[in-house]
Amino acid sequence: MALTGPRLTPQMGADAVVRDLEVPVAANAVIYQGALVVLENGYATAGKTATGLVALGRAEESVDNTGGAAGAKTVRVRRGTFKFKNDATDPVGQASLGKTCYIIDDETVAATDGTATRSAAGKVLGIESDGIWVEIL
Repeated sequence: MALTGPRLTPQMGADAVVRDLEVPVAANAVIYQGALVVLENGYATAGKTATGLVALGRAEESVDNTGGAAGAKTVRVRRGTFKFKNDATDPVGQASLGKTCYIIDDETVAATDGTATRSAAGKVLGIESDGIWVEIL
């Protein structure tokens, strides 16, 4: 289920070098803090099931660009390794360790590209009962 408010998304290696980007937000987009952020046509938006998206990282703040033109607001995005939810119907398992996982929504990843309907989220670096560690670089 997609986010409906801010989320504290865990990060692996919190002492690592911080790599934040300021990215222009898509028209009418709402991005919640902790969301998996993607680029769509050059603008930041919340992760979703679609092809052609580029995973950027985790939103460090909530931004509401409802009614705004593309680029009217920016969002700070951190690159690194973050824990996202594992999809119940296409779960990332141990065989996916080190492999690419795919975006379901702004807090959920899956093991496969859903028959070429999903964009890559990043590399699976860890599998735990409460989520999947995904490296987004």
